[in-house]
Amino acid sequence: MKGNVIAEISIVPVGTGDSGLSKYIADSIEVLEKKKDLSYRLTPMGTVIEGPLAKVMDAIREMHEVPFTKGVKRVVTNIKIDDRRDKVSSMSSKVQSVLKRRPSIKT
Repeated sequence: MKGNVIAEISIVPVGTGDSGLSKYIADSIEVLEKKKDLSYRLTPMGTVIEGPLAKVMDAIREMHEVPFTKGVKRVVTNIKIDDRRDKVSSMSSKVQSVLKRRPSIKT
């Protein structure tokens, strides 16, 4: 069974001279806004992307390049990929599975 993967990425421009990174993150998210075949969620510590592996990897590569187009000389990108092939999984189903066990959790 081959379906969607769920990936979490964190893109960190290094040496920008500013501790704030939101402008780089917003510009990187613009890549995902153009990808109608991918779903994403911005979180406080990264971005979660859902879709076919090849398309997710292409989007991550494009997002990684964005800070370089803004003059950044170094970018560190952390990637975690959940590629489950025994059953269909999604961002929502993963969260709902936990909430069934503990409905009091805030999302």
